[in-house]
Amino acid sequence: MPAERRSGSVPFPYARMERKRDALDRLDLRFRWGRYGIRVLRCHLASFGPGHVIPAHKHSEFEFHFIVRGRGLVTIGGDVHELQEGLFYLTGPDVVHEQVSDPEDPMFELCLHCEFIPLGPGKAGAWGDELEEREAEECIRLLRTMPALPALDRYHAMPCFLEAYRAWEEQSVGVYTTMKTTILQILLRASRVHASPEAAGNIPERDMKDHRFRLATQYIEDNGARPLALEEVAERVHVSPRQLQRIFRSEGRTTFSEWVEHIRLQKISSELLESERSIEEIALDYGYANPNYLYPVFKNKYGMTPSAYRRLHGVR
Repeated sequence: MPAERRSGSVPFPYARMERKRDALDRLDLRFRWGRYGIRVLRCHLASFGPGHVIPAHKHSEFEFHFIVRGRGLVTIGGDVHELQEGLFYLTGPDVVHEQVSDPEDPMFELCLHCEFIPLGPGKAGAWGDELEEREAEECIRLLRTMPALPALDRYHAMPCFLEAYRAWEEQSVGVYTTMKTTILQILLRASRVHASPEAAGNIPERDMKDHRFRLATQYIEDNGARPLALEEVAERVHVSPRQLQRIFRSEGRTTFSEWVEHIRLQKISSELLESERSIEEIALDYGYANPNYLYPVFKNKYGMTPSAYRRLHGVR
């Protein structure tokens, strides 16, 4: 196997990153995540010759090491660990480590250096800000307490490096957001390896009655200019007609037909003021097969006929 690797007969999915190894290192990539600023210092593919030694050293930032090919050894805190394809380890600030590439099967390594900078609280919002803050806090806590031991990349963080590199190559719409997302995925997938099941976060569950009521009323709003049956709307929100009728009674304190009529009359009243079309044309467009049916319904809601409503608002 080592000979086959050296001969290049085994496919290497990260070969394209060798074209310009410092491409991502040159980018000033920084972003806010929860209450932390994430600053990417280095993100690249490194290769080491046979038997190459990286002397004992340390960093003030976090360094992620992902072995994508070859073998070697790493010494951390006086303990020696074997490295091979598919493993990764994390060295936090001031962790002394020394790395040696195998003489027969030299290593390729994906490296990510980044800083986690505490920031003040951002502007609170209702679009998942609190969830993001909690997840960022938990992820960085896990990374800070993670043992400096090689582990299997069980959650496939390595392909994220290649995705970031391709985003830089293509420079397509959303390149910054793509890179930010891939960096966060590396952090999250690495943190999961040593996380307990209790560390998993939970997304709040919806109140399904309220949610279905909102979906149904929005559908009526969007399609109120034509006849709507209870069965049609129930099918769109994936409930039975009887269940949808109960939802309208509990959430809207009304019936389905009363709600449809309410929306339809709102649209008709706007149409009466904004267009010069005849009342008969408007009535037909909004599902009243005989325009005479509109008059008593409209008067019951607005206290006057459609013609009087127009005159009241100065529309001839």
